[in-house]
Amino acid sequence: MSWSIIFGLGLISCIVSYLATWVVLRMLRARAILDHANERSSHLGAVPRGGGIAVIGVIIVGWSSYAQYVGDDFNLVAIALLAAGLAGISFIDDLRGLPTLQRLILQILAVALGCLVLPDAPVFQGLLPPVADRLAAGFFWLWFVNLFNFMDGIDGITTVEAGSIGIAVALLAYFAGDMMHLATPGVILAGAVIGFGIWNWRPAKIFLGDVGSVGLGFLLGWLLLSLAAGGHWAPALLLPLYYLADATWTLLRRMLRGEKFWQAHRSHLYQHAARSLGDHAWVSLIILGCNCILVAAASWSVLGGGPWWALLIGGVAVTGLLWYFSRLKDQATNENKAEQS
Repeated sequence: MSWSIIFGLGLISCIVSYLATWVVLRMLRARAILDHANERSSHLGAVPRGGGIAVIGVIIVGWSSYAQYVGDDFNLVAIALLAAGLAGISFIDDLRGLPTLQRLILQILAVALGCLVLPDAPVFQGLLPPVADRLAAGFFWLWFVNLFNFMDGIDGITTVEAGSIGIAVALLAYFAGDMMHLATPGVILAGAVIGFGIWNWRPAKIFLGDVGSVGLGFLLGWLLLSLAAGGHWAPALLLPLYYLADATWTLLRRMLRGEKFWQAHRSHLYQHAARSLGDHAWVSLIILGCNCILVAAASWSVLGGGPWWALLIGGVAVTGLLWYFSRLKDQATNENKAEQS
C-alpha cells in the first residue's frame, strides 16, 4: 500500500471522526450525559462526556476494513473487537459507574486475550522465558491502559499524546522497513484522534470519557508492544515516555502518602502546570514539543543511532519537562502561601 493511500486513509479517518464527534456531542447534550466540575476537575461548568464513542468507532471500522483489504490474519480484527468490548464496558462506567475491581477484572481479561494475538516474538528481546515474557507484557499493557486513562485530565492532551504515537509508529515503520503492517493502523488512529481533538481543544466542547481513554490506551498499547516484539524496544519505550514518567511518579507519590490512588484526582504534574499557567492548550503544546524530541530520538534509534543514546536523549527531555512542571507547581504553592500570610 502506497504512502499516499495510507495518509489518505488518515485524512478520511480525521474527517469522519470530526463529523461523528459532532453527532455524538449533540446526542450527549440531548441526554444530559455531562461531566460536572468538582474539586478534582481541571475544567469549569458541565461538558458532555463520552466522545470516545466516535473515536473508537472510527478506529475499529478503519482497522477492520484495512485488515480485510490486505487479507490480514485474525490479529488486527481481534484487537479491534477487544477494544470495542472494553470501550463498551467503559461507557457503562461513564454513565453510571462500575466498581473498581469489576473494571480491573474486565481489563485483565481483555489484555489476556490480547496477549494471545501479539506478534509471535519476545517483547523483552529474549531476556525472559516465553511465558514470563507474555506475563510481563500483559502487566505493562494493563498499566498502560490505566495510566492513559489517568492522564486524560486537561483539554487536548490525549490528542497530542495519541496523535504523536500514531504518527510516530507510521514514521518508524517507514524507517525500519520491516514494520509496515503497523503504519496504516497508526495513521488511522492518529487521524481519528485529531478529528476529535478539534472539538476537545481549549476550551473543550466534549470529553473522551473512559470509553475513549481506556479504548485508546488498549489500542496504543498493542501498537507499542508490537513495535517491541519487532525488535524496536527502545522506540516502544520512548514514544510514551512522558506519560509513563508523569503517571508513574504521581502514582508512587500518592501511594507513599497513603491516598486512594485509584480515585480520580488532579495531582499530575501537567495538571499543576495547567493551573499555574492558566492555559490547558499551552501545557498540551509543551508536551507536544517534548514528544517531538522523543519521536526524533526513537527515529534515530531505528536509523542506527543506538538505543541507549536515544533513551538518554529522551530521558533528559522528559526529566527536564517534569522539572519545569514541578517548578511551576512550587511557584504556585509559594504564591498561595504568601497570599494567605
